Amino acid sequence: MTLPASFGGTARTGIPPLEVRLLRDGIVESRHRVHAVVCDGRGRVLMRAGDPQQLSFVRSALKPFQARVFVASGAADQGNSGERGLAIACASHAGTAMHAREAFRLLWGAELDTEQLQCPVPSGGTSPLEHNCSGKHAAFLATCRRMGWSLENYLQVEHPLQQEVFKRVAELLALPAAELVTARDDCGAPTLQLQLAQMALLYAHLGAGAQPDLERLSRAMLNHPELVAGEGRFDTELMRLGHGQVLSKGGAEGIQCLNRVGEGLGVAIKVEDGAARAKHAVALHLLEQLDWLTPMTLEDLGSRFLLPAPHLRLEVVGELRFD
Repeated sequence: MTLPASFGGTARTGIPPLEVRLLRDGIVESRHRVHAVVCDGRGRVLMRAGDPQQLSFVRSALKPFQARVFVASGAADQGNSGERGLAIACASHAGTAMHAREAFRLLWGAELDTEQLQCPVPSGGTSPLEHNCSGKHAAFLATCRRMGWSLENYLQVEHPLQQEVFKRVAELLALPAAELVTARDDCGAPTLQLQLAQMALLYAHLGAGAQPDLERLSRAMLNHPELVAGEGRFDTELMRLGHGQVLSKGGAEGIQCLNRVGEGLGVAIKVEDGAARAKHAVALHLLEQLDWLTPMTLEDLGSRFLLPAPHLRLEVVGELRFD
């Protein structure tokens, strides 16, 4: 993928990545290197730690932008999905009965069957509705039904659904869609390889409130955080305790994206070794530095996600710096 030289600024040295340390009874046991970036809605890097041009697959942090076609096509309204339906379409959920029920409602509204889902049955589960991506897949199928597209091969890169997703993501990034690099995600759907600054730009757009379909998805996620992840999970607890001020969506292999609602700023985080505990620690560290949450909220979240056991503690070394 060839990107404009101006995108995300010029790569420069001198601003090191963050380091997350796991301390056992106060003694460092493990370390994780983490890159992070803050972008505005024009793609300008405002602050960073490490390399804003770091490439990685965006994984499940792409889901709100995949769900955008569900909204824009009219499929969400046709099926009377409501905000809960939009939230589950963006979710990486826990597979509870509540989550499976919401995904099923998307199918029901489009007169589709569970057997048409092509996400796998999770280990220990009995239905693809329990897969953490079932809401996304149900929204994919409902969109295909609305548009008259094939239901059998909706996960193929060449399918009109996926091409529409790529087109809309490329528009937000001001790139030709043909330059996007795709790969297969674990649920079978395509994901994209992006620069960290590009991920932050997407989330700047998601939180800006300037585009109605993205604003609807953002509002649904913030109003129903329990559907986006699940009880006790990072994204759910951050959005719940943040009282709708900060949107949070993670992805596998150390991806975490955030925005402050209405400010048009996006944050993207990538842990080099993919550790989830490190991305959560960095997210809280950056939220404190950016002053996006109150000290009381950060303390509450820290007690849940920075202290995995009485004898263990996560700490972050380093900070975002102005680019």
